[in-house]
Amino acid sequence: WPTFQTFHFEQKCRHLKPFYGSSYRRFQLMRFSIEEINNSSSLLPGVTLGYNIFDHCSDTQNIPGIFNILSGKDPIDPWATRHGNVTKVTAVVGAFTSPVTRTVAPLFMPSHIPLISYGASSSIFSQKLNYPSFLRTVHPNKDVVDVIVHMLQHFQWQWVAFLHIDNDYGNDGRNVFMKMIQDKDICLAYTKKLDENTNYTTIFKQIQIQNIQVIIVFATERVAENVIEFAIEMNVTNKTWIAVDAWSLNKKIPKLSGIRNIGTVIGVAEPDVTIPGFNKFIRALEIENQPGEFCNQFCNCSDLNRSEIVRAENSFNFPVYAAVHAIAHALHNTLQCGDKKCHKNSTSPHMVLSELKRSNFSLLDHTIEFDRNGDPRFGTFNIIFWNSSGEAEVVGVHKFQPSSHFSVNESKIQWHNSQVPSSVCSSECQPGFRKSLVGIHKCCFKCVICPSSTYINSSEDQYTCLSCDETEWSPEASTACNKRVVEFVPFEDAIAVVIMVGTVCLVGLCLLTSVLFGLNFNTPVVRSAGGPMCFLVLGCLSLSSISVFFFFVKPDVASCILRYFPFLLFFTVCLACFVVRSFQIVSIFKIVTHYPSLHRLWVRYHGQWLVVLTAFILQGTLLLIMYTSAPPQPYSNSLWHKDKTILICELNLKVYSASIALFCFLCFLCFVFSYMGKELPKNYNEAKAITFCLILLILTWIVFATVYILYKGKYIHAVNASAILCSLYSFLTWYFLPKCFIIIFRPEKNTQEYFQGLIKTYNITNN
Repeated sequence: WPTFQTFHFEQKCRHLKPFYGSSYRRFQLMRFSIEEINNSSSLLPGVTLGYNIFDHCSDTQNIPGIFNILSGKDPIDPWATRHGNVTKVTAVVGAFTSPVTRTVAPLFMPSHIPLISYGASSSIFSQKLNYPSFLRTVHPNKDVVDVIVHMLQHFQWQWVAFLHIDNDYGNDGRNVFMKMIQDKDICLAYTKKLDENTNYTTIFKQIQIQNIQVIIVFATERVAENVIEFAIEMNVTNKTWIAVDAWSLNKKIPKLSGIRNIGTVIGVAEPDVTIPGFNKFIRALEIENQPGEFCNQFCNCSDLNRSEIVRAENSFNFPVYAAVHAIAHALHNTLQCGDKKCHKNSTSPHMVLSELKRSNFSLLDHTIEFDRNGDPRFGTFNIIFWNSSGEAEVVGVHKFQPSSHFSVNESKIQWHNSQVPSSVCSSECQPGFRKSLVGIHKCCFKCVICPSSTYINSSEDQYTCLSCDETEWSPEASTACNKRVVEFVPFEDAIAVVIMVGTVCLVGLCLLTSVLFGLNFNTPVVRSAGGPMCFLVLGCLSLSSISVFFFFVKPDVASCILRYFPFLLFFTVCLACFVVRSFQIVSIFKIVTHYPSLHRLWVRYHGQWLVVLTAFILQGTLLLIMYTSAPPQPYSNSLWHKDKTILICELNLKVYSASIALFCFLCFLCFVFSYMGKELPKNYNEAKAITFCLILLILTWIVFATVYILYKGKYIHAVNASAILCSLYSFLTWYFLPKCFIIIFRPEKNTQEYFQGLIKTYNITNN
């Protein structure tokens, strides 16, 4: 008969190690599965499966048996009589644990003998290069850890301890867990390997110091029992314990005295799949005491009864059942079996392996399939809770196919503190606060408020306050930026309208004054005011006013240039004219008498026009050079207001310092010459008028500078335009309009005799 070797490694001989009813139950389930297949008339008709079961009590007793079953070389003839050196194994079921599987698996891999484990979950067995003929019906550690991580995220537990057995199974579980939480808000606060020399006092003291409320125990039944027993003994209370499938359905631990004090136990468990006919099979067993035959060593199992087997933990029962049936279905395909007989009479392990990899059959409402790594594509995990009766109550489920899905009914869980416990290193920051790490763990941090003009997007980066764009703003503790209000003074603004009306009036007054002066050109008042130069000044005042209109449009390069260019150029001409005029007034009364030759040269070469032309050319040249090299640029000022952007023209005063210096120098000369004429006849007041105009001009720009420093807003443009307009009005109002008043209302003072009399009186008085 074809035989396949089955390994059951967790059954312990009672006089050496603790006897586990769950392992013995799996042993009997394996026997039941094989007998069920042999009694089937459809799966392997005419073929009887034989088996050997080894209890892994010690390596020295099992390794020789493994060598013995591997010693055959010839292919199996299922109908032939066993003789000679025939291969004794077609497939192997086992082992249960990862460490034992890692020990024995390499012995089967070279011959490609299928090895199907129902309990070894270490990730290394998914490496097909090293384990080409390994398959398993239990989910690998990554799936168990995936459920645990989903559980931690669901309950928002971030600060956890991970205790694991110090072997392939436990170390792999820790490594998978650490890798899986790297990009999640979960921190491994404490981890410790567990073995027979573990100091549990130190472990639980450290857990208490670090204020860890959730403890994951990734270990076998025996080690988990030790952990919980020591926790009860050391009075560890009010913790949340997460059990893995290796011990979550343990029957002994929930019955321990004081188990309720340690807190809440929830875990991951294989679903309880009822195997039809198995309990009946158990009840029909006759427990025999046959030393040396029951397992590889002598043991006494005479006190084991049927009820203990039925009540024993049933975890991993379906993986055992599925493993045996997977081999049977592979043999069915290999031997080309039909409903009544099999058409081939021989097979080999590698042929069975090929069929196993292609497995696709239904078993107790499960579709048995394996992926390319030999891991199962079937099955789910239950989320269980140890209730007050000591029973593992199902409170949720985690499905793998067709996609990962985690769900849990929290209302069924009776928490030790009547609500979902919290396990965090630091409480979550309020909106608008960023995290600043404290120590090495990402879960330990302090909260720092995001300053104004920044915001935090916690969904993307919880540790950085992002700067708002120049067109945006935000107050402190913001999670988003607001659009800035863009401001400038448009034409339709009331203040802009008033200023522009004032500018138009200025131009109109200049025009009327020019007409009046033209009609009275030969009168003493007009000639003493400057004669032809008056028209130049009035024209330049009008041209200077062009700058005012460009303060009330949205700034661009052209408007920024025209805000200052006309005023600086043409007002420079005005100042040059007043410099000349104030010099001429002083020369009439003082210089002509003492320096007549100098006055003759001034008159002969038209000194007044040379000065004005020189000032015009010099200022024009400076402005062209400066505007070409560094023209004023429109600038969105976001510094003055946190929620507004003021559109202004950026003017580099250093670049324009030469032009401004010339402007100021002319003002200075004009003020000096006009001040020298302060003692002139009382009624002959041109010098005094010029002095007063200059004082008004200086005060206007001092006021503007003060306002510019103190006020930050869009109306700074209006203030600037007003300063220019006031500068123009100061000369028009206090120099030209008084003369217009004399021409119109005091014509008796606008005669040659009146002016000569003033000059004669002044000369007599000062000689």
